Amino acid sequence: MTQTVTALIVAAGRGSRAGGGLPKQYRLLDGQPVLARSIQALLAHASVGAVQVVIHPDDLALYKAAVQGLEGLLPPVYGGDTRSASVLNGLEALADSAPDIVLIHDAARPFLPLKIIDNLLAELQTARGAFPALPVVDALWHGGGGFAEAPQNRAGLYRAQTPQAFDFATILKAHQTATTPADDDVALARMHGMNVAIVDGDERNYKLTTQADFDRAERGSTMDIRTGNGFDVHAFTTGDAVILGGVKIPHSHALLGHSDADVAMHAITDALFGALAEGDIGQWFPPSEARWKGAASDIFLQKAVERVARRGFSISNIDCTIICEAPKIGPHAAAMRAEIAKLCGIAPERISIKATTSEKLGFTGRKEGIAAMATTTLVKL
Repeated sequence: MTQTVTALIVAAGRGSRAGGGLPKQYRLLDGQPVLARSIQALLAHASVGAVQVVIHPDDLALYKAAVQGLEGLLPPVYGGDTRSASVLNGLEALADSAPDIVLIHDAARPFLPLKIIDNLLAELQTARGAFPALPVVDALWHGGGGFAEAPQNRAGLYRAQTPQAFDFATILKAHQTATTPADDDVALARMHGMNVAIVDGDERNYKLTTQADFDRAERGSTMDIRTGNGFDVHAFTTGDAVILGGVKIPHSHALLGHSDADVAMHAITDALFGALAEGDIGQWFPPSEARWKGAASDIFLQKAVERVARRGFSISNIDCTIICEAPKIGPHAAAMRAEIAKLCGIAPERISIKATTSEKLGFTGRKEGIAAMATTTLVKL
C-alpha cells in the first residue's frame, strides 16, 4: 500500500542574520524567492503529494507573491512564538486529512537533492523517524574570549539537516504533549522516546543563514540538468529465455550478443553515458575484449551509475520502452523496475518500463529480435 507524504515547510522566522531587508525566505536567488525554490525542490519528488507552509502573520503578502503560479500548496498556516510552536500549528492544520508521513523542512534549504527524500522514505519503512546528517570531520575546539581552550572529541557527532521525516501521528502527538520547546524536531522526538534514524546528508543541502551563504548560493545556484538517450537492438538466437531489465523471462528464443544481450539495460546505460557526454557501452566495454564475453549487463549499468555520482549528478528519472512482439513485458515490468532501481540507487517510482509492438513491421514485427530505447534525466544542484 502506497503511503501518503506531505511536506511541512517552516517559514515563520525573521532570518535577520542574513540581512537584505527581508526575511531570508523571501529574498530573491537568481530572480526567484528562496521559499519558492524550497517548495519546488520538495514537489519535484514523485512521492510528495502536497506542501504546507507555516508563515509569520506579517508575511502573508510576501508569501502570496513568492508562491504565485506554484501548484501543490495547501493554504498557509500562521506560526507561533517558537519553532516548535510553528511546527505544531502546521501539523495540526494537516490533522483532518492526515498523511502517513510528514517531511519537516527549513524554508532556507532550497538546494535539497531528491536522493535525500528517497533515503528518508526508505528508512521510514521500518522506523518512525529519520533525518539527514553529515558526520563532523573538522577538529572541534571549545573556546572562550576568542581563544582556544580545549579540544572536543568529534566521534559520533553529526551536523543535522532537513527535511526531518516522521510518522505523522507519532510526531503530532510528540508536539502536542511536549512541555518544553526543542531546537529541532529530532530533539523533540527523542524527548518523546522515539528512535530516530540517521541517513546520509548532502553538502549541497546547506542552509542559507548569513549573507556569505547567499553569496555562495549566487555563485553556484544554477541547476545543471542533463538528458540522455539510448537505443539498442539484439537479434534472437536459439535458447529458452531472454534477459530484460535484469529479469530472466522464459521465451522461445534467447537474445544474441557479446554480453548477456540485455537490450533494455543496454539502452538505459547508454542513456546515462549520453547524458554525461561520456560515450557509450562500446567505448567503455569494447566487444573486442574477451573479458566481456557473456558479461552480465548490470556491470555496465553500475559503471554508468558510478560515473553519474562521480560527476556530481543524481538520477532524476529513467524511462525505457521495449519494442517487441513477444514476450509479453507487462507481467515483468515491476520486477524490472525494482532491479534497475536497486542498481541505480533510486526509488522504483522514478523508473518507467513500457512496452510496445511495431505493428508487425520491421525486424521486431517479424519477431527477429528486440529493440529498446531509453531516456534519462540527471540533475546537479
